[in-house]
Amino acid sequence: MLNILNFNKLSKIHMNIKTLSSALILLIFFSGCALVTDEYQANQRKVIAYLLEDLPLPDDAQIVKAPTVLLGTGEAISGRIILTSGFSPAENLIFYGTETLTTGWQLISSKVGEEITLVYAKSGRFATIYIAPRGTFAGFFAGDYGSDIDISVVHPDAIGIQNPYESLNYENLPESP
Repeated sequence: MLNILNFNKLSKIHMNIKTLSSALILLIFFSGCALVTDEYQANQRKVIAYLLEDLPLPDDAQIVKAPTVLLGTGEAISGRIILTSGFSPAENLIFYGTETLTTGWQLISSKVGEEITLVYAKSGRFATIYIAPRGTFAGFFAGDYGSDIDISVVHPDAIGIQNPYESLNYENLPESP
């Protein structure tokens, strides 16, 4: 009888150890993902700060990895930056309205409504900032929402040939697969 009781106690201890081990492994796995994401954000901010040092980004903005692309160097940068922000479109409008002026960008066009489009120019470059509302789970309860921000920067020399397909011989194109 004593052996059966000891066996039951050992079984329970073993089950508790397995449960705690599983929880610990899951915790390590998910915290590791957060570290990789934070490292990506920090590295991308450094790259964007270097390439577009004169274009301000909201402090809370998170860079969306897949559609973000920047080409060129110095003032000949062209590309697209996709961000998410916890600030509302109105708060981001105020941010860009004040911060871009301090870095020398000049507002040349704007459309303000539920969605916001701002077009800036500086040294022959153009930056279009599109801000749209983004619903969040926490914002649903607080009555607030964040923003999706799409920034496109174009340098006037980014497209040297206006129609690169003009000399293309359509008769000699390969068959489609």
